[in-house]
Amino acid sequence: MSFAAPPFAPPHIESSVKRVRVLFGGKYVVDTTHAKLVWEKPFYPTYFFSTSDLNPSYLRESSDNKERGTKVYDLVVGKREARDAVTVFTDQASDTKDLAGLLKIEFSAADAWLEEDERVYVHPKDPYKRVDVLQSSRHVRIAVGGVELASTNRPRLLFETGLRVRTYMPLTDVHVELLRPSDTVSECPYKGVANYYNVQLPNGDVHKDIVWYYRTPQPECGQIAGYVAFYDEKVDVWVDGEKQK
Repeated sequence: MSFAAPPFAPPHIESSVKRVRVLFGGKYVVDTTHAKLVWEKPFYPTYFFSTSDLNPSYLRESSDNKERGTKVYDLVVGKREARDAVTVFTDQASDTKDLAGLLKIEFSAADAWLEEDERVYVHPKDPYKRVDVLQSSRHVRIAVGGVELASTNRPRLLFETGLRVRTYMPLTDVHVELLRPSDTVSECPYKGVANYYNVQLPNGDVHKDIVWYYRTPQPECGQIAGYVAFYDEKVDVWVDGEKQK
């Protein structure tokens, strides 16, 4: 196993010690304790599997087989199918030689992914990434278009490796009368499923999806339940009286 520090030069491959299952069409099409974590991109991994981990009866050859060193298949279980969902790495082409004999399933194609018995969202959790939520007493004020949206002395700060700090505020310190529910939903492997608010100012201006919250965050971020965060890049932020850039 390599002990190089991230970000990695792709492809970087490590063995996973977790049981990994992939649910599709009511079947666990993969159930293995020998998955590989592969960094195809520098900043987060993807699960790869040995070709023996996926029953070939679930595969149907796709017409999309143009890339040297790979073969693409549709994933088919009964009447359910996901087009071009499986890529098998087949030979020793220079750019894929380390992946020969492995396959990957497009994360979004499956109905669910599980590490042990816990559901995983978006992509596998990176073992080199950490998320901390810390209670703070800094004074944080948020405004947009000259209108105050929130002001608190009890923010919870979320520190996530490689990303900017996010400030979560209790709703009691937010001008909730300016919030309008949005249909937007996003997912994070570390925090869970996020819902959004638009902000409608007294003059009628609407700022879309600049507030989000996690109704039922993942256990490691449970402290942000009931709190909201503002998209700092799209609002004005003051911390202890100093405007942030």
